Amino acid sequence: MMRAEREADRSSRFWLSVRTDRRFITQGLWNTVAILRLALVSIVWALSAAASLADAPATPIAWTTKLDAHAFAEATRQRRYVLLDLHAVWCHWCHVMDENTYTDPHVRALIAQKYVPVSVDSDSDPGLTSRYGDWGWPATIVLAPDGTEIVKRRGYIPPSQMASLLKAIIDDPTPGPSVDRAGRGASSGATHLAPAQARAFLQSYEAAYDADNGGWGEQQKFIDAAAIEFAFTEVDHGDAVARQRIRQTLDANLHLIDPVWGGVYQYSESVDWRSPHFEKLMSFQADDLRLYTEAYARWGESKDLDAARALSRYIEEFLSGPEGQFFVSQDADLSDSVTGHEYYLLDDAGRRALGLPRIDTHSYARENGWAIRALCRYFDLSGDVDALARAKHAAAWVVSNRSLPGGGFRHDVADSGGPFLDDSTSMGEAFVALYRSTSDRKWLGSAEQTLTFIAAQLRDPRAGFIASPVPRGATGVFREPVRAVDQNVAVARLANLVNRYTAKPAYHQIALHAMKLVAMTPVDSGRLRVDALVADRELGAAPTHVTIVGSKADPAAQALHAAALKIPGTYLQIDWWDRAEGPLPNPAISYPVLPAAAAFACSETACSTPVYDATKIAAAVRLAREAD
Repeated sequence: MMRAEREADRSSRFWLSVRTDRRFITQGLWNTVAILRLALVSIVWALSAAASLADAPATPIAWTTKLDAHAFAEATRQRRYVLLDLHAVWCHWCHVMDENTYTDPHVRALIAQKYVPVSVDSDSDPGLTSRYGDWGWPATIVLAPDGTEIVKRRGYIPPSQMASLLKAIIDDPTPGPSVDRAGRGASSGATHLAPAQARAFLQSYEAAYDADNGGWGEQQKFIDAAAIEFAFTEVDHGDAVARQRIRQTLDANLHLIDPVWGGVYQYSESVDWRSPHFEKLMSFQADDLRLYTEAYARWGESKDLDAARALSRYIEEFLSGPEGQFFVSQDADLSDSVTGHEYYLLDDAGRRALGLPRIDTHSYARENGWAIRALCRYFDLSGDVDALARAKHAAAWVVSNRSLPGGGFRHDVADSGGPFLDDSTSMGEAFVALYRSTSDRKWLGSAEQTLTFIAAQLRDPRAGFIASPVPRGATGVFREPVRAVDQNVAVARLANLVNRYTAKPAYHQIALHAMKLVAMTPVDSGRLRVDALVADRELGAAPTHVTIVGSKADPAAQALHAAALKIPGTYLQIDWWDRAEGPLPNPAISYPVLPAAAAFACSETACSTPVYDATKIAAAVRLAREAD
């Protein structure tokens, strides 16, 4: 959330665009009320204002690019409202809104008359994304000078509706039904989901599955990473229906993978998965790469490995920077006149003859963490050493270019806010993945430092962890930090796994503190909350644990480690004990001195006898799991 990510925002990991597109009941009511209200206002206003606005100058809107204390001070000084346009550079409907709505003379005149316009790229500001991710993209937020929310609207707004909305707010700035007035709620102190809560989340997951077409939800189609991860855990408990759902969804999603360049499009507008929105976001590339790789680990079907290769290839060729870092996204359209619908029908030569759709070459810590984690899992199953090398290079780049004192990470070169929880959590997950894939203890140490930073800088004393600190001079709704459930799920899962590796109580306490917020999640939030179910299960049980005992220079130990990495499981712990390196990170775990390299598969209550043959590790793991 995470993710996830990831989670959204993967969704994350923070959730982006469609990954957070859950149709809230309150939003549906607001749409109905708003349409009726704006229709009445439009009739009156059109008659009275048409003459004065007919000749309105088409002066470009003087957007500012930061929603900060200065913007609210200007609104106060000029007795204006703040108009926040929260968009994404890859977002098709954001471009349409720029071209149609914000060029309209009536809209421009109203903004010039009574608004301080602020336009922010959502990918650049995880704090705003955490707060308004469920309202975009594009998201249109109107705020009073004191920071009180007046209106929140999601999606494209045509010029006439926008003009009516802006005029209606000028006439009556009373907050509308889209503004959530719900209280923050108090923590009960519970660190696990209540049985009734878990049942409700499970029922929501079951009800949301589209048995005819695959995927969760009845409108846009994409892989919901949290739902697939939960389904994998159901498969581990012998659920044949869960396997069928994963298979149906992954197979349907193959229609969204670009057959020429690889990479997955953002989503399909139609339920048959064949009407893609052509944006390619790193969050989707990373999530889908992990999930197709995990499917291959379980069932060995070549189509899953082929899909993973296509995703890895696209990341390498299009979203990789010159210094080993990763980029954010690629636009859907080449230009206003050449849209993705025409462009992506072309072959490689035809596309390149026209040019490349814009690539967002920002290098954010969050997106790099997503990519690193996915490439590690891809290496585990494919043995693609280049993928692992790219993951390590990216991690080194982020450490060199995005590190903060104390173990956390900036989002970009310089941030207007932060630190942001998503960036540090994503990199913490990446470090754990690198430790599992390489057995290099420096990566586990980096994960520990990142968790320590999160606990020191982003802990909310009530429950959970905040998306980012309250900025200096914050006003209105911005005085209260965002505590996102999906981000706290990611923290809980990360801290729990690091605790399993190290046996350090501090990380267990971080996991429990994150779960205090997760346990507060209302059952009627209108969103799938299977990520909470996954976190709850993991905190209640030990991961599948394989330890290799032997020298890292020994080819037999290397073969055992490579076989262990291929074990299926999203909750998987792998250690390699080379006695030359001293005790394992968890000093409570010890194994006997053996005449040859061996592996041990352990469950919550028992460990296997030594396994000397790499081909027998999978069987030993199955027996260990059955013992639980």
